[in-house]
Amino acid sequence: MTLTAEGGSCARARQVVRKAAASWGLSEDLADDAQLVVTELVSNGIDHGEGLITLSVRRKAGGMLIEVHDESPKLPLLRPVDPGSARGRGMQLVKALSVSWGTTPDSGGKVVWAQLEA
Repeated sequence: MTLTAEGGSCARARQVVRKAAASWGLSEDLADDAQLVVTELVSNGIDHGEGLITLSVRRKAGGMLIEVHDESPKLPLLRPVDPGSARGRGMQLVKALSVSWGTTPDSGGKVVWAQLEA
């Protein structure tokens, strides 16, 4: 799914993840976690990426793989949480809810991905 850099894109991404989880018979808990993860990945693409954002959601044994591509080569940072800041926790949240996550640079930018399991 191709998304534009606007706020409604996060809601559309959450809807895609929820429908995929339901169609694959995944648990509500995993669907809830996946919605938080996709929100963070898409909002990072909007805030820090460039160009169009592409969302891919695939079934994996015991869960799902979420991939978000944007056209910026700049990789996300896993920053320490600053209790005084209202922002900067997104990738910490992705790390906490995923069994694994990472980035894959490519010639058109990067893919940030997270794998979730029940």
